[in-house]
Amino acid sequence: MNVYISATLRGFFGKKNKFNIEAENVRGVLNWLTDEYPDSKKILFDEANHLRSFIQIYVGDINKTDEIGWSDPLPSEKEIYLIPAIAGGSPNNSIISDERSKAITLDDADIERFEKHLMLRDIGVKGQKRIRAAKVVVIGAGALGSPVIQYLAAAGVGTIKVVDYDVVALDNLQSQVLHTSRDLKRPKVASARDKVRNIDKKIDFQPENSKLDADNATELIDGYDLVIDCTDNYKSRYLINDACALLGIPLVFGAIYQYEGQVGIFNINGGSCYRCAFPAPPPAGLVPTCSEGGSISPLPGIVGSIQANEALKLIIGIGEHLSGKLLTVDSLYLHTKILKVERNHKCPLCGDTPTIVQVEDFDYDDFCGLKESEGEILVEGFTAEEFAEKLEKHHPMTIVDVREPHERAILRFPNAVVIPIGQLARRKGELDPEIDTVFLCKEGKRSILAIQTLREAGYTGALYNLKGGLDSLKDIIFSHEGAWL
Repeated sequence: MNVYISATLRGFFGKKNKFNIEAENVRGVLNWLTDEYPDSKKILFDEANHLRSFIQIYVGDINKTDEIGWSDPLPSEKEIYLIPAIAGGSPNNSIISDERSKAITLDDADIERFEKHLMLRDIGVKGQKRIRAAKVVVIGAGALGSPVIQYLAAAGVGTIKVVDYDVVALDNLQSQVLHTSRDLKRPKVASARDKVRNIDKKIDFQPENSKLDADNATELIDGYDLVIDCTDNYKSRYLINDACALLGIPLVFGAIYQYEGQVGIFNINGGSCYRCAFPAPPPAGLVPTCSEGGSISPLPGIVGSIQANEALKLIIGIGEHLSGKLLTVDSLYLHTKILKVERNHKCPLCGDTPTIVQVEDFDYDDFCGLKESEGEILVEGFTAEEFAEKLEKHHPMTIVDVREPHERAILRFPNAVVIPIGQLARRKGELDPEIDTVFLCKEGKRSILAIQTLREAGYTGALYNLKGGLDSLKDIIFSHEGAWL
């Protein structure tokens, strides 16, 4: 069975983090360890040969620290963990070259600021110089970007470029802890710049207030050591992955939805890319983004912190990282799992015969299902202003709300018929083909899917989408309300 050694104890076990040991019980495991590594006995046991009180032993998730249970037979395929209480010069596989790190100097203020790093044997002065020499691009200054940017700055990363074109909105403050009420309506990159300057004025912070697209992706990340994907949509994920793979830049990926998160590292040392894990995204509108489906407030802090940790390990050149792996985190049920992501030899980007060779030549809108295929009937729609005018004039129409119940609990649209997308085909008889039917969702994407679903079911009436969804109506004032919808 596998026996895992905490980082604090590895110095007594040849710096190894894991052993595969044949033993019938916990006592047999401890005997094997102390026989193979005699120096470990003094850290595990006191003078009376009792386990020291700061050591905990787990078999799976069962605490077996008490010696009474050390002779119990071990369950098959269970893992054992030796975990101590924690009070609070690096290898050579860093993504930062020695030449660049040697050019960095640390002054007295740096020594004091990064004292906790310098005390760690695996980081030390050499590792901290690598951190200061690193140039990192963070794409997205929202929920995931908030912890990533702040922890990179606190760690002393020398150059941080942040790419984001959005402004701070009130509903961002629930999870985007980089921003405060004073930042409302400011560009997120401006807010991020102020926070980084308050952390460490020596950092070269590069705000890029622009939207990442196929035309500028390569230019924005070229020449940097590492890219961290903190975006919230499928289109950006594939765009970022392709640009990184083509330029040979490692990518730290992160994603969140409701209570779950994912972290992985792609495009490094001939390993897999994001397309190997997910060859194609779901159809547009089928799976809500985190902006549509929501997420619990601390979740981006958990996932973003792991992203920052993985980034620092790559920069310093320490530990075991998530290259070719996908970590899943379920914060609701406290479950984590690491899945292996093999390189797909048929991958169009990193496979044996790649067909994607230039970022700008790939049609991401078509790939993500955001563009109608040739011969497909275009989805007609109303702008927020056109829709408001029809409401004001009492234009005859059926309004169908396809949002989730928890979304409707936040904002209910008056007189709307509630029909989930999965029920549209069998409930099409509830719609009157003689009058217009308008579909509503949060951002105007799921409603497009709803219209396509009805068309495939043979519905012949006029179908319209509210462009931009209910979000587009936030600034519309109706004459009979005198306030926002």
